[in-house]
Amino acid sequence: MGSSGTDNNGNPEVRKSARPGKIVYVDTGDVVSYAEAAKHYKANKGKGLKIAGLSIALAAAVAASAYGAFTYYYSNRLFQGTYINGIDCSGMTVYDAEQAVAKSVENYSIEVNSRNLAPETINASDINYRYASEGEILQIKKEQKPLAWITGLFRRVSYNVSTRATYDKKLLEEQVKSLAAAQEENQVEPENAYVAYRDDQFEIVPETEGAELLIKEAYKALNEAISDESAAIDLGAEPGVYAEADLTSDSEELQETLDVCNNLANASITYTFGDQRVTLDGDTIQKWLHFDDKGQLIDNDGSFQEKAREYVAAIAAQFDTVATERPFDTTDGRTVYVYGSSYGWQIDQTEETLQLIEDIRSGKQTTREPIYSMTANSHGYNDFGDHYIEVDMGTQHMYYYQNGQIVFDSDIVSGLASDPERATPSGVYTLYSKQSPAVLRGPMIADGVYEYETNVSFWMPFNGGIGFHDATWQAYFGSDRFLYAGSHGCINLPYDSAAALYSIIEYGVPIICFY
Repeated sequence: MGSSGTDNNGNPEVRKSARPGKIVYVDTGDVVSYAEAAKHYKANKGKGLKIAGLSIALAAAVAASAYGAFTYYYSNRLFQGTYINGIDCSGMTVYDAEQAVAKSVENYSIEVNSRNLAPETINASDINYRYASEGEILQIKKEQKPLAWITGLFRRVSYNVSTRATYDKKLLEEQVKSLAAAQEENQVEPENAYVAYRDDQFEIVPETEGAELLIKEAYKALNEAISDESAAIDLGAEPGVYAEADLTSDSEELQETLDVCNNLANASITYTFGDQRVTLDGDTIQKWLHFDDKGQLIDNDGSFQEKAREYVAAIAAQFDTVATERPFDTTDGRTVYVYGSSYGWQIDQTEETLQLIEDIRSGKQTTREPIYSMTANSHGYNDFGDHYIEVDMGTQHMYYYQNGQIVFDSDIVSGLASDPERATPSGVYTLYSKQSPAVLRGPMIADGVYEYETNVSFWMPFNGGIGFHDATWQAYFGSDRFLYAGSHGCINLPYDSAAALYSIIEYGVPIICFY
């Protein structure tokens, strides 16, 4: 079943039905048959296609023409988006691109830093610095195929090319010579490290670098830096550009010198002279050492020995009593001054110097007496101590002290006072021999005869041919006997006194003779 009606616009409504219905034609104006309509459509369709085809062909022709034009344009120019060494070279010819790179290169300058001076600048124009093409930009252009120019519109491509430059090396040499660091007033020679004595020990004082520029080496360093396109150079950091010290603090030779010197300085020799002490230590020893310009210890053994000899001589002059005049307190309360050349303290300067040098070189620290060639009983004001023989020729009496006590005394007769050849000399002596009995002989005269020959029972010499002995021929002893019946210089004693003295006298005992 089916029905008909109208739609909302009043037009007949066509309803579909399972059965064919009556076809209703609606007037639409000029009625064209289907066949005519089809023919008309085909005719118009052919014209439209022709027009569209022409339009497309025309557009393609225009596009092809434009593409070809740009292809031709980029046949000798770099693509858009081409950057060389950071420079936008889009659309540039190879020549223009090289000029742009050259301009950036020829703005080059290098800052030169020197020791203790303000920085200086060497500009490209100072050395005729010029860009030297190596054909890399041309190679870039060859790799950009002109037909692919359109790719440059959509991407950026960066290239780095070498910027090798040429420059006038003679001008560079002149620039180096004109640097402030090369001027004479700024040349400071380096100083070697050396060994010095400070704060009770030796130490290495480091070298000083100075500021003595070596022109050839400075030129080499600058030449290399400019070749590397460096923006700055520190000449002080370049090896070999400044003169260097011959001896540095890390030198093995200098360390060996330090060890030797400190060993010497560690030595301490304290000499004892009774209650007095004298110390030789590093403060004095370091003054005996000599160093060369490189800080090396001068191995001058002769000089060192001479300093040691001088030191020993100085202490000997201070403490030796042999061959000096010293005070003596007599039994009767006087103070007399006596000279002695055969008794007292005497340092053996030769042996002590050798010992001292050995002690110093071994770094020894010791307290000792010096080596003596002669010794006395004590140090100090009275080196006789409390053990001596006192011969008072003024009172014509003698005393023997042992441990401060008189163990013997006697009147005497000394040499004839009126005869200088026979008077007993004052001085300090020691006993060096004993003989019993003995024959005393005077000087030999003509025909081998002695001036005198005298037999004695007890002979005790202490000063050459002068000594103690018995003199039985003397009428008496003491008083004024020596003024007119004095001896030939000996000390005459009564027999019993001579015998007693002979029994107790000791070798080396000091014998003090005075008036």
